[in-house]
Amino acid sequence: MSDEDIERFEDDMEIRLWKEYRDVLPMFSRVVETERRFYLANGVEVTRHESPGGVWFELELTDAWVWDMYRPARFVSRVRVLTRRDVNIEELSHKELAPEDASTEGPLSK
Repeated sequence: MSDEDIERFEDDMEIRLWKEYRDVLPMFSRVVETERRFYLANGVEVTRHESPGGVWFELELTDAWVWDMYRPARFVSRVRVLTRRDVNIEELSHKELAPEDASTEGPLSK
């Protein structure tokens, strides 16, 4: 398999992932972004922890979808995330999510 074949395969996977994201987006109420992953979720709990090494966050996501093209199952009932980095949580306004407004670029496009 050539480098070109691999790149074409990854591009195809990313396009399929973007289409899946666009289709499942209306099912969720929040977008959660960490330094490693992008999630859609209906339940989000954040707990801030202080330790001698600094502040860290524990996120508990329920009824979630994970942006990861290499995961065979992107729908998960519960996700626990531990991070020392920034976390962005946004509430979705579904009235703004009309299909005709959807762009061809994904939220994590290159």
